Amino acid sequence: MISSELPSASAIAAAVAGGRVRAADVVRQSLARIAAYEAIQPAVWISRRDDAEAIAAAEAVDERIAAGERLPLAGVPFAVKDNIDVVGLPTTAACPAFAYRPEASAPVVERLVAAGAVMVGKTNLDQFATGLVGSRTPYGACGAVHNREFISGGSSSGSAVAVAAGLVPFALGTDTAGSGRVPAALNGLVGLKPTKGRWSPRGVVPACRSLDCITVFTRDATDAALIDTVAEGFDAAEPFSRRQPAGAVGAIGPRFRLGVPRPDQLVWFGDAASPRLFDEGLARVRAMGAEPVEVDIAPLLAAARLLYGGPWVAERTAAVESLLLASPASIHPVVREILQGGRPMTAVDAFRGQYQLAALQRAADLMWEGIDVLFLPTAPTTYRLREVLAEPLALNANLGAYTNFVNLLDMSAIAVPAGFRDDATGFGVTFIAPAWADRALLDLARLYEEIAPMPQTPPLDTAGVRQEVQVAVVGAHLAAMPLHWQLTSRDARLVRRCRTAPAYRLYVMAGSTPPKPALVHVGRDGAALEVEVYALDVEAFGSFVAEVPAPLAIGTVTLDDGAGVKGFVAEPRALDGATDITHFGGWRAYIASLKE
Repeated sequence: MISSELPSASAIAAAVAGGRVRAADVVRQSLARIAAYEAIQPAVWISRRDDAEAIAAAEAVDERIAAGERLPLAGVPFAVKDNIDVVGLPTTAACPAFAYRPEASAPVVERLVAAGAVMVGKTNLDQFATGLVGSRTPYGACGAVHNREFISGGSSSGSAVAVAAGLVPFALGTDTAGSGRVPAALNGLVGLKPTKGRWSPRGVVPACRSLDCITVFTRDATDAALIDTVAEGFDAAEPFSRRQPAGAVGAIGPRFRLGVPRPDQLVWFGDAASPRLFDEGLARVRAMGAEPVEVDIAPLLAAARLLYGGPWVAERTAAVESLLLASPASIHPVVREILQGGRPMTAVDAFRGQYQLAALQRAADLMWEGIDVLFLPTAPTTYRLREVLAEPLALNANLGAYTNFVNLLDMSAIAVPAGFRDDATGFGVTFIAPAWADRALLDLARLYEEIAPMPQTPPLDTAGVRQEVQVAVVGAHLAAMPLHWQLTSRDARLVRRCRTAPAYRLYVMAGSTPPKPALVHVGRDGAALEVEVYALDVEAFGSFVAEVPAPLAIGTVTLDDGAGVKGFVAEPRALDGATDITHFGGWRAYIASLKE
């Protein structure tokens, strides 16, 4: 079972600073939750800090507190999206061929650690932060915390899931097109997207370097404001860092003008629940004192289309062009298709795009003369994971309808929860304001929470398939094979028959009785092999794993749709005297060949 839920970042920091709780004990609780949740959803993390190292870092925080230091984030565990540098762990951007070991952490990470926070691991993402779905990764697709059949949102998928599942109180993401806001909406979180350059973007693998922002996921606006006070600040070593200008947006008054789109401009892509939830969110904001003002968002929607339909695609290409040219096969096929689209673009295209954007920027600037804050759905709908795998580009574009323009038009934004659909998927709304209105938006989000308490989240262990663990079997545990009884005796449920990702080889282990295979991940020299995926309840999964004999083990197996599930893997000694049977495509075909 998952250990008790962690308190908020604010509560943890206050308790540790006050000597009521030890930071080391908080981190141990976080690590216990991480270990338990891995059996439910293994694709959250790309790399983890060693547990002993994380506890030692927390003990160092306890020593600093004892010495009289005042630490605003004392003992708060946090996670970092794996396109942000953290010293001691590789940065992969979800592309193993791209991975490197940074010499220093990103300045935002350094600020958080200096304030007493304890980094526990690097989280999964859509490769090179290109996507809003969370499925474009070789490390396995993340599902939404409250219904894993549906996408978690991306690209900051692992960071959002880590917070929504209660593994850490906050996590860093990034946002170019909505990656720090869409996952917040789909998982019932707050997602703060600061003004470009207000938090230093140094140490981030660029998606579009001129647009990228580091963001934060939290469970409430109070925590988001706390993280913001630590993370923000000018960085003279970063060309895209900016100083806050004099006369930046101050507090938003008690009677504020709320921009809402014309009804004909709200598109829901067939989602019947989203318009109802949006209207309920609008009613809450009216209760805060908002005066709704209908606005024409056509210029904003036009700017949104520029992000992937204009020359900014070439900026994504520029970020990883050397890898794209040297090893295109190492890049996720959908991401590769997008990046290759930037190569034919010219300087003329870039200037034309800048001219279009300047005209749209002027229209947006005029919009602020009539309103104080813009109010939009964060994402118009959501999709099942299998749906975005079948139609990856169009459905991804739908998700960014109300987010893609924000960085292009230099705005600040905060996404907040606004309820859940009947299928337990989250819906959110976003407050958007001009650049440098970040603190005003945080205050507004806190008032929103006071007037309209955050929607009750579905219980983590009761909705959808969350009480089950999926296990891929490849040999003697297949249906009608000698060890299949170990599954049927535990009431295992067949989920599907499919293949692995094309990254594995299959061997017959020498001297095993009954004959057993060894499945080995080899990367690009591998093949897609037949497996059966079964669902077991958590207790049954534990007893099943206890019977797995060495040199076999249970690890994570990546399937052909990108999902990661628990499954049989092998220690290196399993290959001593083993025979490679990969060419059969699966264990059944090999067994059948013995009878010929």
